[in-house]
Amino acid sequence: MTDNLLAVRGLRKVFTTRTAGGRHEHVAVDDVSFDIPEGSCLAIVGESGSGKTTTARIVAGLETADGGTVTLAGQPSDRRGRRRGPGSAQMVFQDPFGSLDPRQRVGSAIEELLHLHHRLGRTERRARVVELLTQVGLDERHAGELPGNLSGGQRQRVAIARALSMEPKLLILDEAVSALDVSVQAQVLNLLIDIRRQTGITYLFISHDLAVVRQISDRCLVMRDGRVVEEGRTADVLGNPAEEYTRLLIDAVPRPGWVPRRRTQTAFAP
Repeated sequence: MTDNLLAVRGLRKVFTTRTAGGRHEHVAVDDVSFDIPEGSCLAIVGESGSGKTTTARIVAGLETADGGTVTLAGQPSDRRGRRRGPGSAQMVFQDPFGSLDPRQRVGSAIEELLHLHHRLGRTERRARVVELLTQVGLDERHAGELPGNLSGGQRQRVAIARALSMEPKLLILDEAVSALDVSVQAQVLNLLIDIRRQTGITYLFISHDLAVVRQISDRCLVMRDGRVVEEGRTADVLGNPAEEYTRLLIDAVPRPGWVPRRRTQTAFAP
């Protein structure tokens, strides 16, 4: 894991809104740079509005940066010129319904991508569908199901299988386990760890859950207000943070036995 698969340099993204009061600009990503060695996992953490998801969407080609560069496997990558086929970056979202057609059966949803991007015959495509479903802990019978008939964990496994069907070099996971029940979250997280170990795929993992980040990532990048606050080995950043903001994030995580502090009086007390 010495060669960088992904190199991000000086990313900047500004969103503009127009209201009755005039034109307003919000800098969502400001001079963000980082590398991800091939086969490793980098987690980006931060509170809501920190810019972590916007950064991920730019890397995936779903947003266009106003400045900076993204290089994937040595090739410049942007929304207009990036490859969409095998070997590209693929993204798994928090809500799998965002990428699954509720009227399309699971097998058809995966086979559709195989038909568009791989030179496989019908029999080969269907065999590959079963192989992908097995890889994510499902089986052949799930191919005939509609997404609405599956549990949340099963739908997320299908979304992962669809992403893997493109044989991506980089898999971007945007809060991919945060909407799941704790037990299901652990299962999907272990699945992702196993897939990475078996295939050598590279992950960009977006999360606000520091416990999950500790488990899955090699390195961790902390963002605040669109900028990088701290970066390093996950064990170092979360175990011995150098920045006050990182310490505040860690301290905000509820611990066993924690109870909310009661107010002794309020402004509305009689």
